[in-house]
Amino acid sequence: MKKILLLSDTHSYIDDQILKFVKQADEVWHAGDIGDLNVTDTIKNIKPLRAVYGNIDNNEARMEFPLDNRFIVENVDVWITHIGGYPNKYNFRIREEIKANPPKIFISGHSHTLKVQFDKKLNLLHLNPGAAGKQGFHQIRTMLRFIIDKNDIKDMEVIELGKRG
Repeated sequence: MKKILLLSDTHSYIDDQILKFVKQADEVWHAGDIGDLNVTDTIKNIKPLRAVYGNIDNNEARMEFPLDNRFIVENVDVWITHIGGYPNKYNFRIREEIKANPPKIFISGHSHTLKVQFDKKLNLLHLNPGAAGKQGFHQIRTMLRFIIDKNDIKDMEVIELGKRG
């Protein structure tokens, strides 16, 4: 069993509120637009981190993190990419591969819009944790927390970190 904290779009911002939830997780996943690598370095000093780079991330982040990160946790196939779209509107770059070989969880960031949606056609759970940082048009900073236990994804929680400003 693993407790997962999922965040995205920090845009160089990390605070004690985010770190409180990092400390409670077994693993932290970051879906891109990290900004300053101080964000991911701080998380990695506390818990194991899996991440991807986003469209605002510089060459340093792109050398450390992949565009796509696909892995197995417990018995669950997970795919994280920053610009991935969502059910019925997947990004053209990944559309054919996700149809041919869908993961059990597909995670993207980029939109700053919190979304938890089941794709009935591909039998996968799409997650977008919204934005944990302060840059962007979102009003409330958000993250997701859940448990993966063997094949089960359970206890999904939305974490609201307060207003962006």
